[in-house]
Amino acid sequence: MDIIVSPTPVLNGEIQALSSKNYTTRYLLVAALAEGTSTIYYPAHSEDSDAMRRCIRDLGAVISEDDEKIVITGFGRSPRDVKELNVGNAGAVLRFLMAVTALCKDVTFVNTYPDSLGKRPHDDLITALGQLGVEVEHQNGRLPIRIKGGEPKGGKIKVSGAVSSQYLSALLFLTPLLEEDSEIEVLDDLKSKVVVGQTLEVLEQAGIVIHASEDYMHFTVPGRQSYQAKTYTVQGDYPGSAAVLAAAAVTKSDVAIHRLTENSKQGERAIVDVLRMMDVPLTHENDIVRVQGNGKLKAVEFDGDTATDAVLAMVAAAVFAEGTSRFYNVENLRYKECDRITDYLTELRKAGANVEERQSEIIVHGRPEGVEGGVEINAHYDHRVIMALSIVGLRSKQPIRIKDAHHVAKSYPQFFDHMALLGASVEWTEN
Repeated sequence: MDIIVSPTPVLNGEIQALSSKNYTTRYLLVAALAEGTSTIYYPAHSEDSDAMRRCIRDLGAVISEDDEKIVITGFGRSPRDVKELNVGNAGAVLRFLMAVTALCKDVTFVNTYPDSLGKRPHDDLITALGQLGVEVEHQNGRLPIRIKGGEPKGGKIKVSGAVSSQYLSALLFLTPLLEEDSEIEVLDDLKSKVVVGQTLEVLEQAGIVIHASEDYMHFTVPGRQSYQAKTYTVQGDYPGSAAVLAAAAVTKSDVAIHRLTENSKQGERAIVDVLRMMDVPLTHENDIVRVQGNGKLKAVEFDGDTATDAVLAMVAAAVFAEGTSRFYNVENLRYKECDRITDYLTELRKAGANVEERQSEIIVHGRPEGVEGGVEINAHYDHRVIMALSIVGLRSKQPIRIKDAHHVAKSYPQFFDHMALLGASVEWTEN
């Protein structure tokens, strides 16, 4: 399905933030790794979190769910032996489970998205798993990937953090369950340290002890630990909310989003700070972010490494800012569902934006008068690109058509419902 986004001068209304995808997938996993029954309140429903639900059920977790909560009886350190797992297009789920299924004898992760997740490399994690004695068969680091595990051994492990922090998080989920103590050393630079902080926060809540250096480059993990069955509450999601907040910023608006925790460890919380830096009128009180936009924005410079999943929305806002904006230290955007620098900027240019790319930078020459639009745009099956391009459509002079926009469901199935509720002119159409 495609979506047609037409010029929309005004947005008004209130919505509840979606529940955090990152926290939901982590809570689902630690609940599955616990012996006993855990309860998770307000879990996210998205393709990623649904992929984790499906896979942990296949691995032996018992799950029941109602409108408010999900109850999980875990398999502990003894997942069921399964032949195949299908994570869909969920990269984080794949990487976390590549580590966890080292506890199984022989599991193959199938490749159902050859043009998206199927293109993403996982070599650094494969190398690290080899240091645990796990044999991995793969296609030049890509799916399908076969994990031949059963008896992984702890010890000294080195893992690169240059491409993704998810490899490190995967090891942090697995190593507490091993017989031996482990030391994990991160090589190269570590991307998205804030997300590692979320992993450590969830592990601590699950009763796991990990000693981390201040810079997250060295970890000591005692072995022979057990995950504890607990009750968790998922906080509101900043990455998805970033797109709605940016949309409010580029229009005349009065938009409030509830359930956005002020002291959240989500790096994408920075969307609030960046919009303030762009002179967008907003308040953040009692876990409610309220934007009263006037459509006028100032250019900004921002280190995007700690807020990876909000950068595309920030760039979309900067398209309409006065002056030249620069988002730097964002190379890891290249290794997502698509190349979120080259692919995204190519589509922005089609709509009329004036943007430039460097290897690890996005430069935006703002056009406060708006852009032409009137084009069909390829979002490369990427949920973040779909949301960001829809922001640009609100300030285009002619409607834009976003191909295959239903892939927004990967993280935010209700995105266009919420946008329509706020007054955005969006219309689904057959592709």
